[in-house]
Amino acid sequence: MSNKERVALISCVSQKLDHEAPAEEFYISSLFRKNLEWAKLGNFDKIYILSAKYGLVELDFKLKPYDKTLNKMAIKDRRTWADDVWGDILNDHDLDNTQFTFLAGTRYREFLEDRLPFTEVPMRGLQIGKQLQWLTREIKLKK
Repeated sequence: MSNKERVALISCVSQKLDHEAPAEEFYISSLFRKNLEWAKLGNFDKIYILSAKYGLVELDFKLKPYDKTLNKMAIKDRRTWADDVWGDILNDHDLDNTQFTFLAGTRYREFLEDRLPFTEVPMRGLQIGKQLQWLTREIKLKK
């Protein structure tokens, strides 16, 4: 696994700027900020945001304000969203040589995780407060 490409996938959040901005600045919740900080300290080759509106988003991609979440989307629409993201992942990554780390809730993983041969979800099952504690502790260890 040491020579695999490492990719972090961070889910979008509801707290956003009210104007256009690069994706890494656009989401402003403490959970998103800590997920991004942890990922940047984690020696990942690539970090993406899983956006309910825009799909698989690079950190420098400019986003405009929107109000959309997979948490309120019908299952059919979540499958369609995941298929679109899946297509983007296939275009950019060799699945046999890529380790994907999800920093994302169930709805953002549900139709992607099982398709990817190498995944990890370090905070699986943790509520938001516990995720923030985990991230704070892990960030301190990495600094």
